Amino acid sequence: MTVVSGTTPQTSSSGTSAAQSANALANTQIAGNFQSFLQLLTTQLQNQNPLSPLDTNQFTQQLVEFAGVQQQINTNDSLSTLVSLQQTAQSSQALQFVGKTAVVKGNTAALSNNQATWELNIPTASNVNISIANSSGQTVYTNTFAANAGNNQTFNWNGLGTDGSQLPAGNYTLTATTKDSNGKTVAVTTSVAGVVSSVDLTQSPPLLSIGGQTFTVNQVESIID
Repeated sequence: MTVVSGTTPQTSSSGTSAAQSANALANTQIAGNFQSFLQLLTTQLQNQNPLSPLDTNQFTQQLVEFAGVQQQINTNDSLSTLVSLQQTAQSSQALQFVGKTAVVKGNTAALSNNQATWELNIPTASNVNISIANSSGQTVYTNTFAANAGNNQTFNWNGLGTDGSQLPAGNYTLTATTKDSNGKTVAVTTSVAGVVSSVDLTQSPPLLSIGGQTFTVNQVESIID
């Protein structure tokens, strides 16, 4: 096992459009209601009984409430704009990953040309038990290795099963365990590395295609040049 280093690099569009339409409708409705309120207020003031004038405090309170609703609608408009800008930024960031090798959280890697690679994060120096299963869940390889403590320790597998037979290309899932200072079995966190072949910008957040699997930008731990 060797240590490798790298540079550490939600709302859908339909949801945003729906929110913008709702805000536009709300703006129209509040504007119409406010005009109706002003007309009623003016009529009441013009026809009030001088000996028993209307309570101006109530009118003031209603004006404040209308102003508060209008301010909330304006805030919603601003938030919709921010969400749209964030989606654009995510798309631009995702496109920059195409063609690069990305390390992402996960334990399933593609075996291609008799080669599959995982990154292991080992908490303490110990013996690490490795178990690899095929896409059907059948265990095809097991072994134990002595490893030092450290993150991003590369485990390369040549696709040979425990019986020595060469296994076909496909997706394989690795499970790694070790023992802590108390002798208790603990899981070793794993990551997989692969070339980003494409980006699906129709999804929010965008999905990166790596080794036949899809990941979000947030799952990317590092980029290897």
